[in-house]
Amino acid sequence: MTSDNKRPLTLRDVSDATGVSEMTVSRVLRNRGDVSEKTRVKVLAAAKELGYVPNKIAGALASNRVNLVAVIIPSLSNMVFPEVLTGINEVLETTALQPVVGVTDYRAEKEEKVLYEMLSWRPSGVIIAGLEHSDAARAMLNAAGIPIVEIMDTDGKPVDAMVGISHRRAGSEMAKAILKAGYRHIGFMGTKMPLDHRARKRFEGFTEALAKEGVEIEDRNFYSGGSALAKGREMTAEMLERSPDLDFLYYSNDMIGAGGLLYLLDQGIDVPGQIGLAGFNDVELLQGLPRKLATMDACRLEIGRKAAEIIAAQLDNPEEEIENRITLTPTISYGDTLKRR
Repeated sequence: MTSDNKRPLTLRDVSDATGVSEMTVSRVLRNRGDVSEKTRVKVLAAAKELGYVPNKIAGALASNRVNLVAVIIPSLSNMVFPEVLTGINEVLETTALQPVVGVTDYRAEKEEKVLYEMLSWRPSGVIIAGLEHSDAARAMLNAAGIPIVEIMDTDGKPVDAMVGISHRRAGSEMAKAILKAGYRHIGFMGTKMPLDHRARKRFEGFTEALAKEGVEIEDRNFYSGGSALAKGREMTAEMLERSPDLDFLYYSNDMIGAGGLLYLLDQGIDVPGQIGLAGFNDVELLQGLPRKLATMDACRLEIGRKAAEIIAAQLDNPEEEIENRITLTPTISYGDTLKRR
């Protein structure tokens, strides 16, 4: 292939192929101006046949914005976030906006870098997971001059808009359900809290609700790395060896909870009679387990939709007053591992 074959196509190529001026081609491709239907059809057909893609950077230089929405999340391997992205895409696909994703790996310094690079492209909006950011990241968000929506969590003060759930309340509600079922000797397993602020808030809400009823967590274990069935099995075995009198195990997410459930079933332990279990996130992938794990949904799809709707609405009509601080209400699914009384 010659270097000439590899050069990007321009308006002139479409103009030459159709015999109309570059200005007319531009009007058709931008859907602007008074152009006959016959000419419009001819230009669009030629552009499609040639594989021509308009240079949006040129238009962005005039408007100082591109039709991209920066979506910054902590992980792609965590099964929580693909559903959030689905919700975002469902809304944005009805607009001229396109989401572009950056991943932070739950690290504040990486979030700064990703945010800096994303903002340098002058996106039309930012959707970013969490309310906790470094001072530098918060300064960039405050100075961006575009709609900002922080998602997943509403236990705090947002830069602009926020959509999520109260993780403290989620932890508290699960504790109340566990106590109501008659369990009193409780162990907890979860991620290392400095890396996952939302898991930390659930843990805080959980322990505070237990304390109000005079109950304390009797054993706990924290891990770093991805959520996995194997990790849940391993941690559950270790905890029950240390604390054989536990009658309930609360996991910070469903994946390690599912691993714990499989371990208990392998050991012939009566679930939920002898030991009850619960996780968090209501991951659909785990519906095929021998028993349905008790859990709480995190409203992931709805969070994605609401966040994208806020971005689209603010861009469509910046003066319009819209609800931009939305706290959704998760519900407990008792499944087969948490007794109901």
